[in-house]
Amino acid sequence: MDLVRDDDDVEELATRLFAMARAGRTEQLCAYVDAGVPAGLTNDKGDSLLMLAAYHGHAETVRALVARGADPSRANDRGQTPLAGAVFKKEPEVVRALLDAGADPAEGTPSAVATARMFGHDEYLEWFGGGNSRPGGRGDAPPGGRAS
Repeated sequence: MDLVRDDDDVEELATRLFAMARAGRTEQLCAYVDAGVPAGLTNDKGDSLLMLAAYHGHAETVRALVARGADPSRANDRGQTPLAGAVFKKEPEVVRALLDAGADPAEGTPSAVATARMFGHDEYLEWFGGGNSRPGGRGDAPPGGRAS
């Protein structure tokens, strides 16, 4: 058994998995997760598959990873959450998917609430229930989206 070769193979697979998350290749990525790759897999910066999918605007991938056990509030090594990243990138479908999965807009550094305030994304603050907690009954759906 060649451990160096095995380590190289594992690193190559992980690199491909993170690229799938960034590209929103949901079906292919989920096939690996369904075969045993942890849904919460992280890279050397603490960015999870979910974080990368969220930051790159792939709501379907976000929902699929959450359905397979990925933590919607898991912060990376800098304290950033997938929700704050989606708010920063102004990805309403991803923001909704993460909120529906239970992501807390007050978590992280900066939090999704602070990020929305910093960039003037008032619609997200409405979804966050005035910036204090999870969304309430009004203003929950993204434009053209569905209310939960």
